Amino acid sequence: MEKNKFYTSERNVQIVIALLKANGIKKIIASPGTTNYTLVGSLQNDPWFEMYSSVDERSAAYIACGLAAESSEPVVLTCTGSTASRNYLPGLTEAYYRKLPVLAITSHQGKDRLGQLIFQNIDRSTPPRDAVKLSVELPLIKDERDAAFVTMEANKAILELRRNGGGPVHINMFTTYSRDFSVKELPAVRVMKRIQAWDEMPVLPNGKICVYVGSHVHFTPQQTEAIDCFCATHDAVVICDHTSGYYGKYGLLPTLAQMQKAKTLFETFDLMVHIGEVSAATFAGSVPVNEIWRVSEDGELRDPFKKLTIVFQMSELAFFKHYGNDKGDKHTAIDHYRAVFSEIYNNIPELPFSNIWTASQLSARLPKGALFHISASNSRRCWNMFHLPEGVKCTSNVGCCGIDGCTSSMIGSSLANPNQLCYLVTGDLAFFYDLNSLGNRHVGNNIRILLINNTIGAEFKLSSHFCYTFEEEADKYMAAAGHYGAKSPTLVKHYAEDLGFQYFSATNKEEFISALESFTNPQIIDQPMLLEVFTNHKDENEALRLMTSIVNEPQTIQNKVASALHSVIGEKGVSVVKSILGKK
Repeated sequence: MEKNKFYTSERNVQIVIALLKANGIKKIIASPGTTNYTLVGSLQNDPWFEMYSSVDERSAAYIACGLAAESSEPVVLTCTGSTASRNYLPGLTEAYYRKLPVLAITSHQGKDRLGQLIFQNIDRSTPPRDAVKLSVELPLIKDERDAAFVTMEANKAILELRRNGGGPVHINMFTTYSRDFSVKELPAVRVMKRIQAWDEMPVLPNGKICVYVGSHVHFTPQQTEAIDCFCATHDAVVICDHTSGYYGKYGLLPTLAQMQKAKTLFETFDLMVHIGEVSAATFAGSVPVNEIWRVSEDGELRDPFKKLTIVFQMSELAFFKHYGNDKGDKHTAIDHYRAVFSEIYNNIPELPFSNIWTASQLSARLPKGALFHISASNSRRCWNMFHLPEGVKCTSNVGCCGIDGCTSSMIGSSLANPNQLCYLVTGDLAFFYDLNSLGNRHVGNNIRILLINNTIGAEFKLSSHFCYTFEEEADKYMAAAGHYGAKSPTLVKHYAEDLGFQYFSATNKEEFISALESFTNPQIIDQPMLLEVFTNHKDENEALRLMTSIVNEPQTIQNKVASALHSVIGEKGVSVVKSILGKK
């Protein structure tokens, strides 16, 4: 490097340069200018790069086309602000139709300057559709969240150069015209790769492995078998909640365990295989892991945990079959964690009348073969604390996690199979938001709704919620106090009965248990059912406090499960653990 001149202090530029080097991209065609000088100055101070100069940006883009075509390597273009980048368009269009990997990096002063009559500031946010495959914007970095975003977007851009045959890509980068070129070392960056079905598959890392399942369409028997085979081969476990739809041999429902104040129940996994879509599980970000591989046919970089290194653009079945072995029979990890979790379930305290308590009572009584819908927030959290009977399938609107269509979605599911019982547990806000759906003339007799009515949206009143700091003041505009009849004992009753529903209500534990006999009848009768349960937010908050305090100190759980861990050694121990969890 030039004496006393190294890399720029602008971190977004540092990350891009580090990722270019990590991906072996060294060919640069730079056009003169000021707005991109932090990038160009850093590149020319690093002799690793192979640099060329072109004053005319139109010519530069065509030079990049020729260089990329003959070298079979990606080529980077960089220019200043104003209309310079507009002159890239003819060459980028050529690259687009020839699928040439040309990376155009433009620089600008910030969105706040666009449209403000400030010279040399033009809008590059919407390039022509047939000029680049992808356009990303890299902001200035003020914290680690920004750094993670820039890392993701830069990786996404570089990978797109070769994706689906390749083509040109655009990076639009903020600059402050920093004059500081004193940074001697580029930052360590997380390089992301994309593996497609025809590529050579990487070797699994040694160590502890888990599969994490977000919300998922119904698994086929072949998919479940392939996942179970993978786990048996590598002694892995499947971490999921009810929305995952996974019902194989290696599933763990860790919600209750991970809600404990002592967050030491999972050992660090060396690799997590991530499948499925959005997950609203409360434990989603608390599973310690070193590296994540995502498997999805869309091949997109999805990184909610900030540990992604490889995305496999292929079917889950192909992935798990490749890494599984029919001769595998390992189950030490699943036995260990089931023993740990069972000890927690064995120490659940007496709970007040609440959403959590009703879940603890109804969860084990749901009829086999039923489809169970969970609405939003508090209901989803409560029900993910408890296991469902074998043969009960679960689903939830977790794509956006909104409250507006929970009942309608359940009705839609019930239409698919009129001979299958469809249950829904919902809070009062979600219920009243979607109330009109109950008047639909296609509502069938196979529908059963559990309505938890606390008249306020208890989620906003829980000590774990942001609004809790406002205490009673939250009732005015943050929570929903006073709406929808304020826990009227007759409002829902009259509406439901006038629509032909069989209506039940409960204000205490005894009334709830009494209503369950009819509500859990496995036979479809001549009416849909609605069970309204009246609770209060103080009991809801206390129930959550008790459930998250079963384990208080890390040492406590270690002492409690010492004997349980010893008992799971051997087939006899495995049978004991499975009987504790109600598994067959």
